[in-house]
Amino acid sequence: MFIITRKYKLRIKRLKTLYSFVSYTKNSRKKTRKTPMDYSSSLSSLSFHFNSFRASANSFLSQYEPLLLLLAPLFSLILAHLLRSFFNLIHERGLKASLLGFLMSSVKLIPGVKSYIDREKQKVVDKMQSDGKSKREGWRTELPSTGLGTLVLEKMKEEKRKDVAWQGKCSGTVYIGGSEIDGHFSLINEACSMFAHTNPLHLDVFQSVGRFEAEVVAMTAALLGSQEKSSGGQVCGNMTSGGTESILLAVKSSRDYMKSKKGITRPEMIIPVSAHSAYDKAAQYFNIKLWRVPVNKDFQADVKAIRRHINKNTILIVGSAPGFPHGIIDPIEELGQLASSFGICLHVDLCLGGFVLPFARELGYPIPPFDFSVKGVSSISVDVHKYGLAPKGTSIVLYRDHEIRKHQFVAVTEWSGGLYVSPTIAGSRPGGLIAGAWAAMISLGKEGYLENTKTIMEATKRIQKGIEEISELYVVGRPDMTIVAFGSNVLDIFEVNDLMTSKGWHLNALQRPNSIHICVTLQHVPVVEDFLTDLKESVNTVKENPGPISGGLAPIYGAAGKMPDRGMVQDLLVDYMDGTC
Repeated sequence: MFIITRKYKLRIKRLKTLYSFVSYTKNSRKKTRKTPMDYSSSLSSLSFHFNSFRASANSFLSQYEPLLLLLAPLFSLILAHLLRSFFNLIHERGLKASLLGFLMSSVKLIPGVKSYIDREKQKVVDKMQSDGKSKREGWRTELPSTGLGTLVLEKMKEEKRKDVAWQGKCSGTVYIGGSEIDGHFSLINEACSMFAHTNPLHLDVFQSVGRFEAEVVAMTAALLGSQEKSSGGQVCGNMTSGGTESILLAVKSSRDYMKSKKGITRPEMIIPVSAHSAYDKAAQYFNIKLWRVPVNKDFQADVKAIRRHINKNTILIVGSAPGFPHGIIDPIEELGQLASSFGICLHVDLCLGGFVLPFARELGYPIPPFDFSVKGVSSISVDVHKYGLAPKGTSIVLYRDHEIRKHQFVAVTEWSGGLYVSPTIAGSRPGGLIAGAWAAMISLGKEGYLENTKTIMEATKRIQKGIEEISELYVVGRPDMTIVAFGSNVLDIFEVNDLMTSKGWHLNALQRPNSIHICVTLQHVPVVEDFLTDLKESVNTVKENPGPISGGLAPIYGAAGKMPDRGMVQDLLVDYMDGTC
C-alpha cells in the first residue's frame, strides 16, 4: 500500500510541474505578442531615426559641390581598382620585384635614359647574333628561275658539311648512337622515307599509319604503368610533334576537364622552378595563371610550397621525372597524394625519363614511383625521339582515362567544309615520323632498351665521378638519371663553358644556381674520358687566367643571372629571337 501511494504521488507531482510550465509559456506568449499599435510605434520610431540621419547627412554634404559628390564614387572605384591591382602584383611577383619593376619603369621616363638603355641592349643582342648575321649573308630570298632537279641533293650535302660536328660533343641533341649512314640511323631513315607521303589525318586512306600510332601509344603506356591495377585500365593517348606539344595538350585538357568538373573559369597551375619552360608557353597560350615555386634543398619539387599555393582556382600541379636542369626526380607519390586530396590534376613530365626509368628500375637502380601506378597522376608526357631513339618530332601524351583525353580534341560542326575533328594541335601530321617511331620500338624491343639504358647509366656515373674528383667543381644535387649538372664556388662556371665550347663541346647553361649540365646519350659513351680531360683543362685554364675569353657568352650569362630586372632579360631574348629569321 505504501508503495502504490508513493507511486501515484510522484505522478501527480510531475503533472503539476508540466502544467505550471505550459501555463508559464502561454502567459509569456501573451505578454510578448505585439499588437498592431506596437508595430505602428516601431515603424514610427524607425522613420524618425531615418529622417534624422537623412537631415544630418544632407546638412553635412551641402557644403560640397554637386559635381564633386558625383565624381567622388567614381574616383573611389578607380582607386580601389588600382590598389587591388597593386596588391595582386605584389602577391604574384613579390614586393621586391614589384618595386624594382616600378622603379625601372619610372627611370625610363627620364629623357634620354630609355634611348641609352635601348642602345646598350642592342649591343648585347648584336653580340649574341654576331655569328648568325655573317652566316646569313647570301641566303636566298626568292625562288630560283630554274630548278636544280636532282642536283639539289648535292647542294644539300654541301650545306650539311658546314654543320657543327655534333657526334659525341652535344648535350642531348642526338640520342641515337653510331654513324648516320648505318645501323639504327639507317633503319629509321628508311622507315621515315617509306611513309613520308602519308598523313594520319586521312585515317581511311593511310590505315597502316593509324595502326602504328595506336601501337606506339599502347606500348609506351604499358611501360608507364597502364597494365597495373592501380592505373584504372583506361590509359590512352596520342602522338605529338614533341615534348612541348605533349605538355601543351596535357595543360589544355586539364584546364577544360577541371572547368567541366568544378566550373573553374579562372584557372591556375603550380609548377616548381625546375619544370620545363613549355608550361610558361602553355600558360600564355591558354590564359592560365602560372605559379612557379622554389625547389627544396635537394632540388626537388617542394610539396609544402606547392600546397601553400593551391586554391579554389587551381587546376593542375606538375612534377618531373627527371627535371631537365639537374636530372633529379620529383617526389611524384607525394604530389599524387596532394592532387588526390584536392581533386585536381597532376601532370608528370617524363619527356626525358620515359624510355630510361622503366628499364633502369628493372636493372636494379633505385628509381622511386613515377608513372600511372601512382594514385593522382592524371597525365604524362614522354618523348620517343629522345631515349626511345625515334626520329625527331615524335612524342606522346598519355591520360589516365578517356574522360580527361576527350577535352584534348577539337570538333567542328558548323564548317562548310564538312564535319571536322582533330586530336592534337596539328591537323596534318607527318606519317613518316610515326612510322619511324614504330620502327624504332619494334626493332629494339625490350632487350635493346635494357642494354642501351645500362650503357648510358654507366657512362653517366663515370662522368659524375670524374666531375666530383675536380676539386673546383661540385655536382648539383644527386642525379637520378642521365643528366649531370655541375657548378663552382670558386670559378665562373660560364667561362668554363665557353672554353668547353671552344673545344667543340655544346653543353647547357643553367641558372639558380649558375651551372652547366651534360645530358648523356649513346653518342657520349665512347668519349667519356675525352670529355673529362677537356673539362679538367678548361677548369685549370680559368683558374690560372680568370676572365672571359674573346667571343664567349660568359659575360652575357653572368649579367643576365645578376640582372634584377627580369623584364629586361626577357626583352633581350625576344629581340635576339626576332633577328634570327
